[in-house]
Amino acid sequence: MPWPVPASEKRTPEQLREHYEVEKELADRLRAAPKQDRARLYSELYDELFRRLPHHPQLSRKADSDEQGKVVAFQMQLLRHFITPETVFLEIGAGDCALTFEVAKTAKKAIAVEVSAEVTQNKQTPENFELALSDGSSIPVPNGTATLAYSNQLIEHLHVEDAKDHLKQVCDALAPGGQYVCITPNGISGPYDVSMYFDETPTGFHMKEYSMTELGRMMRQAGFSKVQPVVGAKGRLILAPLWVYSILEGFLLALPLKLRKKVSRWEPIRKRISVKLVATK
Repeated sequence: MPWPVPASEKRTPEQLREHYEVEKELADRLRAAPKQDRARLYSELYDELFRRLPHHPQLSRKADSDEQGKVVAFQMQLLRHFITPETVFLEIGAGDCALTFEVAKTAKKAIAVEVSAEVTQNKQTPENFELALSDGSSIPVPNGTATLAYSNQLIEHLHVEDAKDHLKQVCDALAPGGQYVCITPNGISGPYDVSMYFDETPTGFHMKEYSMTELGRMMRQAGFSKVQPVVGAKGRLILAPLWVYSILEGFLLALPLKLRKKVSRWEPIRKRISVKLVATK
């Protein structure tokens, strides 16, 4: 059951439809591509997406400093619990790099990993900032480089065959005891890419949307010693046991599809099952 278009959507119905059709076309090429071609296609397809869609939200946010500031401030509410002056920060899928620049004000070093240089052009960068261009799933930094890795709305964009390798590379990029903060939409209540307004399953650049249980299992298999969901409570950070959320997700998955979507999209439940995991090496 597709989502209704929210009143806050600034694009016209025609622009939204154009975004859907272009992204679906490009995503189908990525889904069908063999592994040896995907390393090239990740960057090519995202560059093409931004060139063909000048009204894409990520580009629009880059031009809107107020909106960009709000997005960064929201993410910093979580990250400030992990960042110290000795932190070597690694943002995977950094987009416009606004968050990485903000972290650079506090951290020892801030590294942005991105597949496309299109949204990082013409920027004045901090001295302790580094941009590492990836082929889409690789993490092009030496092993043990970072103390804190972060991704927001990234792993769902990876081809399902690449996601496990990606998690292993994130784990390798971290120093012992390092942590990976991973935020991604929960597939139980999805889809969450542009196809959310048109289809019942993700058909855009969300190759797969994961539950906490699925992603937690993959993280452990990739080499992380511990995986915990983030629970926010009055500005404090609480890391909960994963099994608590696995029980809730199991209950939702047992419901008939239509009822499952209705219940999981109810705002209190949707926020509760939003995937925010901290994986420790």
